[in-house]
Amino acid sequence: MPFEFDTDTGNPVTIKVIGIGGGGNNAINRMINADVTSVEFVAVNTDKQALFSSKATQKIQIGEKLTKGQGAGANPEKGQRAAEESREEIASALKGADMVFITAGMGGGTGTGGAPVVAEIAKDMGLLTVGIVTKPFKFEGRKRMEQAEAGIANLKERVDSLVVIPNENLKYVSETPITLLNAFDVADDVLKQGVSSISDLINIPGHVNLDFADITTIMRDAGLAHMGVGHAKGENMARAAADMAIKSPLIESSINGAKGVIISIIASPDVNLEEVETASSMIADAAHPDANIIWGVAFDNDMEDEIKITVIATGFASVTTSTDFTRAANSAFGAQNKSANAEPAAPSVPEPEPPRSTFSSPFVTDLSSSRSSASQPTESRHRGLIDDSDTSSLFGSNKETTIDDIDDVLTFFKKKNK
Repeated sequence: MPFEFDTDTGNPVTIKVIGIGGGGNNAINRMINADVTSVEFVAVNTDKQALFSSKATQKIQIGEKLTKGQGAGANPEKGQRAAEESREEIASALKGADMVFITAGMGGGTGTGGAPVVAEIAKDMGLLTVGIVTKPFKFEGRKRMEQAEAGIANLKERVDSLVVIPNENLKYVSETPITLLNAFDVADDVLKQGVSSISDLINIPGHVNLDFADITTIMRDAGLAHMGVGHAKGENMARAAADMAIKSPLIESSINGAKGVIISIIASPDVNLEEVETASSMIADAAHPDANIIWGVAFDNDMEDEIKITVIATGFASVTTSTDFTRAANSAFGAQNKSANAEPAAPSVPEPEPPRSTFSSPFVTDLSSSRSSASQPTESRHRGLIDDSDTSSLFGSNKETTIDDIDDVLTFFKKKNK
């Protein structure tokens, strides 16, 4: 019997990105503006008017009966109840997906309370579920940080993998003060690169191939995750790209001690074996000695003397603190001048004990004195994953406003009111 080669590559993997709340909606708008076309986008919000500005092909207004389309008023409990009210609509939007990214700015109402509900629905449907969320800046206050920490702890129990971006670390990605607008772009870029890289891993044929089963092996029920991308050219490019990928200054997790690692290398055809070995060894040395390491290599004819390395790491015994990542940022980006004056990141609030059986709110007690449920602004004043409508309104649309400017102004008012 003659051998026949089966050219059927199987069903394509469908990835959906769910942006929930103002920060999440802004993040997917930026991905759409960046021409990320390999995934499907769904915008979820309690604020009806905010959804009008979304560029997602699918939009879901949650909690219509509860909020009357007027937002969650920075109240996570209301955000959670709104998502619970709209479970059927959310589940319908998730149908057909194999993998779901859930993104939100934590600390407000809709994203903080609603993201865990969306994750629970996705997991119940058997979808590989990954969360990518931000923590507030220190200057946004203790209340918002406590809400964010509670929401992150709640979300962590309901996703397969979770990537946390502390906004405070955005100060350390440049030697010069970063503008507020650029900060939003940098935070969103973590989501864009993570989603695009995983899509490329699955869909671009490689010389040493990776597939969705590999992604699932590393990310299923894995807890906190690290996703880093390094891109370099010229001399020592492999070492530079690998260092950048494993020392991402924005992610609140480190590859150190990871027990599951995916290494994807996309390079120009002239890359030599020694460079690939150098990059892979650097990454493997940083992980746990017994880590399950899956790697793939693809060649891009459009590249010339360059390399792109994506690292996805999970299975951490402990989490590296934000202060540690400040050091990593200064090392990776050469920001010696900034490091001398950098304030340490705010200490983390201990995570509350997560619910064990039913989906109960962690916010009922904590939010007894929360802000009123007045409408959130109907038009975002920024384009980022950061959900900071409270602070951005102080500064209008000045594109040169820096994070340090905001910090200084809010510190001044706090001292004046004492």
